Amino acid sequence: MEICRRKDQIEISELDPFLAELLRQIPTSGNPEGVPAAEQRLFSPPADPNEAEICAEWKLYVKPELRRLFQTATETVAADLEQLSGNEKTFADRTLRIPSKHAEAWLSALNQARLVIAAKYNFTDGELCDHYRSPIGSRRDLSLFQVNFYGFLQEFILRELDGWEPASR
Repeated sequence: MEICRRKDQIEISELDPFLAELLRQIPTSGNPEGVPAAEQRLFSPPADPNEAEICAEWKLYVKPELRRLFQTATETVAADLEQLSGNEKTFADRTLRIPSKHAEAWLSALNQARLVIAAKYNFTDGELCDHYRSPIGSRRDLSLFQVNFYGFLQEFILRELDGWEPASR
């Protein structure tokens, strides 16, 4: 897999089928439905539950907007991921091009997916920081790999955004 910036895009090339599939899972992996710990992590109130007025206002005004922002980011990522579902050979390496204007949506969707997966599998801080863990022997191990892979992509996107210069016209 190679990641580079080309013009106003982030290009992920030589994506093998396994990594392409992990990318295709971003929208569903970020869905917190049915995982109360993930809902709590994504939508935790800004204050102690005893501060009822602040929590009520947050629930009424902020939480719906957060849901909308998460949904919009997920839809943008899902649309970009359509590039990975074509009539090409199943085992061929693929290329994904992410427009720079979609980078924020990708950061949001990747972060959401990481938080949901981590909550779903109740990963410890030690597990999340162990970047040398191998091999993948269970669904839980695969999910930890997925969290780390998504984190790697976030880091790359952030680095690219930091040094991004608008393309000359």
